[in-house]
Parts: sequence; structure tokens; C-alpha cells
Amino acid sequence: MNVLVWHVHGSWTTSFVHGRHRYLVPVTPDRGPYGLGRARTYRWPDSAVEVTPAELRRAEVDVVVLQRPEELDLACQWLGRRVGRDVPAVYVEHNTPKGDVPNTRHPMADRDDLLLTHVTHFNELFWDNGATRTAVVEHGVVAPDAEWTGELERLAVVINEPVRRWRVTGTDLLPRFAAVAPLDVFGMGVAGLARRLGLPADRLAEHDDVPQERMHAELARRRAYLHLCRWTSLGLSLVEAMSMGMPVVALASTEAVAAVPPEAGALSTRVDALLATARRFLDDPGSAERAGAAARRAARDRYGLDRFLADWDRLLEEETCGSR
Repeated sequence: MNVLVWHVHGSWTTSFVHGRHRYLVPVTPDRGPYGLGRARTYRWPDSAVEVTPAELRRAEVDVVVLQRPEELDLACQWLGRRVGRDVPAVYVEHNTPKGDVPNTRHPMADRDDLLLTHVTHFNELFWDNGATRTAVVEHGVVAPDAEWTGELERLAVVINEPVRRWRVTGTDLLPRFAAVAPLDVFGMGVAGLARRLGLPADRLAEHDDVPQERMHAELARRRAYLHLCRWTSLGLSLVEAMSMGMPVVALASTEAVAAVPPEAGALSTRVDALLATARRFLDDPGSAERAGAAARRAARDRYGLDRFLADWDRLLEEETCGSR
């Protein structure tokens, strides 16, 4: 089928467009947030094709996958059809609720014209979805080519916009771990992080917006993966790190408690316990290797690409058949 989907979250969309359908990805001259087009730092198959708003007016579209509230009106305008009525719609919620949690109402609450699909069971539980039909399709990742070696006695972190998001991403906790081992922080908007935290360059190295394949290769050389997010949906970088065989040191918050089994490293709300495990991995590479092997098994069993795509195939088929 022909699936209209915006390029919003690079890692999730990369997995999504690896399915057996044809994916229509809007592109505009400025390649802005509503016309980003195909990814440039991820590997996408040829079945993901760029389409302009003018081309969409004439395109055959079997289902629309929405990810932001404003996309609903935009899709109606660009397609010239009533999305959710003339063409079926699925809204994917990637994020944890903001504001008055757990009373935050979802922007798509109490609708009868779309299916609200969450990427984690935690998100479905904590959002107030009203009477809107809901489903959960857990993440799936394209298995990285890199394999963990852990030869560098350093800790790896992936955070987007760590200065702006601060406590949400656990940025304030980084100096405590930098005292245990040098940190390598990858992600968008990480430039200037060391200065903001008052850390010298030899304790925190910034790697801003590194292409995915190169980032995976660098992550795999670090001894362990550090996940300090207090309030965020399950980060795909965590699942990718686990898939590479990286041992994990993670805060026991949101969906991480379901994604990271105890044998894969440390999962705790006690920062001292996480620091102790980080020290153990640094001092005992064999312990890190065993935890990483458990992390790889857990990630590939639960978050494999085949399961993810099969779940989406079933959901899209049900929605398009129901519409017909």
C-alpha cells in the first residue's frame, strides 16, 4: 500500500520505511520540519520516495500516518481529502505526556476518526486518551553493523539537546559519572555541554550530530552505555546500543524498566548504585562483556525489526480494511 508519513524522528522512521510498502515522504523546497524529505544521515530503502505537496494532491494514498497534531490539517490540505474519513489515519505518539501528569489529555483524545498508536505501553498508560481507540506497537530497530568491543575505558551517552532539556534527560547527573570515567556525549545540540557543566574536555567529549553509522561504530568502542533520562519515551539509541552488545547503566524510569533486564547491567533509581556498576564495568571487562551479551539478546528478542514491521503490517491492514 501507499503510506503517507512525515520524516519526524530519524531512527523510528528508518525502521518504519524498511517495511514492504511504498512510503510517501513529504518534501518542501526549504526541507523544513514539514518537508524534510528522505534522511541524509540514515540508510533508507528506495521504497521511501519524496513527494511534494502538489504531487500529493494527485497521489494514491491508502493510509496516512500522523505524528504531530498539526499534520492532520496539513494532510487534509495537501491531499484534498478528509483524513480519517476519506482516507484512514493512524496517529503515532512517540513521547511521554507533558504538564499535569498523569492527567494530561492527548491532543487526539475523544476522536472516532483515527487510531492512536503509542510506541510504549508506559505512554499509553500515562496519556489520557479519552475515548479514542488505542494500540501499542513497540519499537523495532535496524540492527547496527557495529559490534561492541569496549576497549575504551569511557562511558557513552546519546542525548539530543541536553542543555535545553536538562533534568528531563538527566544532564545534571553527568558530572557524577564523569568523576568515574570520561564521557562521550553524542547527539544533536551537544556543543557547549562541557562548558555548561563546568567539565574539562578530558572528562566530557562532545560529538555533535554524528551520522548514525559512524556514531554506532564509536559507541561500540566505549565500555558501557549510560542512560540517565528521567522522563522520556524509550530512546531508540538505548535499544541500538543494547543490540550492539553494550552493557547498560540506566535510570529505572518510564519504559526502561521493561526494556533493560537486570542481567544487562544496572537499572536503578539510586545513582550511587549506578555509579558502582559503572566502576565495576570499567574495572572488570569480563563483567561488561557478559552484561552486554544479555543486553543484545534482550534487544533482539523484543525489539527486532521483523517483529516491528509485522506488527505494523497487521495494524495498517486492519485500518485500511476497516475503512473499506
